[in-house]
Amino acid sequence: MSGPEARLVDAAGTRHAQARRDARIVSLVPSITELLCDLGLAAQLVGRTGFCVHPREVVRRIPKVGGTKDVDLDKLRALRPTHVILNIDENKKEHARSLAEFVPELIVTHPLAPIDNLALYRLIGGIFGREDQAEALCGEFEAAYAALQTAARAFPPGRVLYLIWKNPWMTVSRDTYVSRMLALVKWETVPAECSDRYPEIRLDSGVLDAADAVLLSSEPYSFREGHVAELRADPLLAKKRIALIDGAMTAWYGSRAIEGLGYLRRFREGLGRSAG
Repeated sequence: MSGPEARLVDAAGTRHAQARRDARIVSLVPSITELLCDLGLAAQLVGRTGFCVHPREVVRRIPKVGGTKDVDLDKLRALRPTHVILNIDENKKEHARSLAEFVPELIVTHPLAPIDNLALYRLIGGIFGREDQAEALCGEFEAAYAALQTAARAFPPGRVLYLIWKNPWMTVSRDTYVSRMLALVKWETVPAECSDRYPEIRLDSGVLDAADAVLLSSEPYSFREGHVAELRADPLLAKKRIALIDGAMTAWYGSRAIEGLGYLRRFREGLGRSAG
């Protein structure tokens, strides 16, 4: 399938018809809730998760249906949605199966690389009649992407350990959106080989020796300066650069990714031309 029809095929391989103007949308993906609003669809959003917090003033009026992984199916059913938007990484399969029993259209998303945002904009814009707005976002993304590629020519390669959780420590594999986002500024994530996409690790020499820097993400675990100080006290990390990084800018696809590309360039420059 090619052309306009291909744009309406989601990550599960489902081809979606264009929605009616009175579509009732529930988003179970924080970054896509923001994207829907930026596409001019806030008035049709009838439900969201508690983690869908942007744009703050707009989503405040939209009912919550639990979290991304603990969806309240009864609350969601009561909202009578025609469309529910999910993500393969963020939502549970069992919830998707339950939703399929009473929601006419489930839209499944799974961007794996920054460039996948173009297809995401066109998928959501195409289904809900916001093609022009989607193309405008594509133009903004392509400009930001090209600017980052140009800036990245000045960066030498480096390796970073990107931590997303504590107790246990968890990181990202290279088969993730976050890792591919960091690769745009010539940072490879460690460890190089992972059996899981979000593996548990030990902060031992086996992992740390391969990293020039350790990045502590603000989400899903809310790392703070105290955690930076704690890690700096570890002898194994005494000579490593340790920094907090805005997880929304590296992990959120959708319209936030456009801002994220510029943020990542500035962050890389600020941390130094080399990761160490």
